[in-house]
Amino acid sequence: LCTTRATEDKRDSESYFLFFSPAIYTGGSVSATHCGGRPSTGSGSWLWRRGARMLRAGSGAPGGESVLFAGFRALGMYSGSLPHVLRFHQRHREFYLVVAVGSSFHTYNVSDPSPLPSNALLQDITCLAADRMLVFASYGSLLHAFARNKEVVHIYEGHKADIHLLQPFGDHVISVDVDNVLIVWDVQSEEEYLQMNFDKAVFAVSAIMHPSTYLNKILLGSEQGSLQLWNIKSNKLLHSFPGWGSGVTTLEQAPAVDVVAIGLVSGYIIVHNIKFDETLMKFEQDWGPVTTISFRTDGHPVMAAGSAIGHIALWDLEEKKLISQMRNAHTTAIAGLSFVHGEPLLITNGADNAIRIWIFDGPGGGGRLLRYRMGHSAPPTKIRYHGQNGQQILSAGQDGTLQSFSTVHERFNKSLGHGSINKKKSKKKGLRYDTLALPPIMAFASVDISTCGNFAVIGLSTGHVDVYNMQSGIHRGRYGKEKAHEGAIRGVAVDGLNQLAITAGSDGLIKFWKFKTTELVHSTNLASSLSGILLHRDSGILGIASDDFSISVLDVETRKIVRKFSGHLGKINDMAFSPDGRWLISASMDCTIKTWDLPSGCLIDSFLLDSAAVSITMSPTGDFLASSHVDDLGIYLWSNRSLYSLVSLRPLPTDHESSVIMLPRTCPAQGICWMKMSKLVNLGILAQKSDFYIQLEEALRTNEYTSPLNLLKVMGPSNIETELRGLAPEGGGSVEVMQSFLRLIGMMLNTKCDFELAQAYLALFLKLHLKITSSEPALLEEISKLSAQLEETWVHLQTLFNQSLCVLNYMKSALL
Repeated sequence: LCTTRATEDKRDSESYFLFFSPAIYTGGSVSATHCGGRPSTGSGSWLWRRGARMLRAGSGAPGGESVLFAGFRALGMYSGSLPHVLRFHQRHREFYLVVAVGSSFHTYNVSDPSPLPSNALLQDITCLAADRMLVFASYGSLLHAFARNKEVVHIYEGHKADIHLLQPFGDHVISVDVDNVLIVWDVQSEEEYLQMNFDKAVFAVSAIMHPSTYLNKILLGSEQGSLQLWNIKSNKLLHSFPGWGSGVTTLEQAPAVDVVAIGLVSGYIIVHNIKFDETLMKFEQDWGPVTTISFRTDGHPVMAAGSAIGHIALWDLEEKKLISQMRNAHTTAIAGLSFVHGEPLLITNGADNAIRIWIFDGPGGGGRLLRYRMGHSAPPTKIRYHGQNGQQILSAGQDGTLQSFSTVHERFNKSLGHGSINKKKSKKKGLRYDTLALPPIMAFASVDISTCGNFAVIGLSTGHVDVYNMQSGIHRGRYGKEKAHEGAIRGVAVDGLNQLAITAGSDGLIKFWKFKTTELVHSTNLASSLSGILLHRDSGILGIASDDFSISVLDVETRKIVRKFSGHLGKINDMAFSPDGRWLISASMDCTIKTWDLPSGCLIDSFLLDSAAVSITMSPTGDFLASSHVDDLGIYLWSNRSLYSLVSLRPLPTDHESSVIMLPRTCPAQGICWMKMSKLVNLGILAQKSDFYIQLEEALRTNEYTSPLNLLKVMGPSNIETELRGLAPEGGGSVEVMQSFLRLIGMMLNTKCDFELAQAYLALFLKLHLKITSSEPALLEEISKLSAQLEETWVHLQTLFNQSLCVLNYMKSALL
């Protein structure tokens, strides 16, 4: 068992992180204290002295969704097993990188890799390609075309099996499915232009490319090793290449016309002239199948080839030899590899959830890492918010790394690396990849750090609990004469005043110790074995998870169990308190996340996910709940609805059954497109509840437009546009309300006040609703009246302008 927690010392600017591995400790707990620090802001039993406030009656979330939490976004997901696509934007004059992540794809600017996510498809993307204007993505037998890197504009249906190859081809796009059926689609009409069927036993298509300058021709590679050159306009086979006795994995156009690089399953790379059917060069790498190939185009004749074990080979095409190796560029197979045209930059991605940009600016021909975006390459096992601003999440993964993810922007993400048994020894031996690295961090539950950050308490599977100094590592004490517990330590905590250390053991005992003297103060025996504890320091409330799937809440001040919750049907993986200590949130292997209200002792929220949450944490500001899940690389954020809207809660039965809800997508905070779409059905309700909308309706009966005009004058530009958009029927309004608005403009013109404001309002109205205005007779009639009024008003203004100009000219020229 390895556990971690981190706190910030107020007296200096350093942060301490403590993590342990089963290589050294086989289990246990850790805690820490604040010596001489400031006291906690709350007393131990404030919650119970206040008394339980009854929950207001109200309805739950519709459809079994969460009342308190709404899916917001996913963090730490950057790349999958599909190769990336590199595009050049003609107007921006910049290169963009497209990478598939689950059911959507991310678009990155190569010079500043910040993701722009697309709208999500119904299933995970299995194939990706792009041309100058569109991005093509497929799942199953469906092919989708995205415009503006975001919206689906075309859907192509016709395949009977899953698509596994895509090739943009001018005004067409070519797709190949696993049943060996090739279809050429017309991009705009979505019609099938050509269908070709191949015998899978003779020629199973495994690679496809369009040779440069070869009009209407495509080159196909097969699992049998042979190649075929086809004219897809005439549907004729032009030439067959016998191959080299090994399956083709990839085809890549060389900078020279007629020359193609062919990667094989055997590890050979063939540089072949397809015009004369002549092999120019042959290279071999011992790392298994060649996964991807790219050519450098900035003057150096270099070819890069990726492998199935994460290494990259760089070949000099003039000298016909290997010039450099980039070992362990990725921890998994190289999925995609592309040189940026005309620049010494190489972009790679892999299934290890990493995108890396390498620059070749040094001697020796090798590349160095320039920029990267990476998350966990194996699922996170434990997550915790770090700091008081709620913007950083510490995450430990099965890949053995400790990482910090920012909820604000990816540029603030940091990898804190692997723990090492002896890093100095590794450096001395010159090990580039530390063979003494610790095993993966599995949990934080057995480690705690004091508020001051000076001490740590560690519990072991043997029942020992020890205190260490954080800076020197010196042993400072032990709880109990020999052992603190008879069984393994399941959790430790230190109170906010550093007076008590609390330990929990598998023997079912909760023990309270004086932190400084290590004397036993009190012991509480629970009925079942314990699986973990969590302390809310400000309130002095201890959450205790048991092996019987129940949760107990203990008041540290009175040392008594004050609440007990049951309702989970599986092992409780993790718990989290809300910042004010009112809610206890629990995640279980039954795939539910439940929220318990401590004052009332009731379950107030529960939602079911399609995969169990292994760890949860609540932000210090209370705005987000973060979760990590079984076999999932992402960290998912859930926004707290109660901070942004009125949430009416009611007690739920402990056996409440929830509907399954989807995990959040990877959309960033500045563009949650699916949330906007979910609100479209409520636009009519929103418009009817608008004060401006209601007063416009009343003005139809009273003919009094002063109140809606006053409301409009105090609004900002964006609010005015929102109100005017909501007047149309498609926005929840009506033709009558639009007519009322035009009469409001007429009233402004009649009063001969705010002429420019009336012009601005009317211009925006016509800009938004010109189409519907021209098709509705009632609105056309009002517009005609307004046109006459505007002409009269303008004549009046012109008279005033002429009088003013006349007086001014007289004043300037008269001899006074």
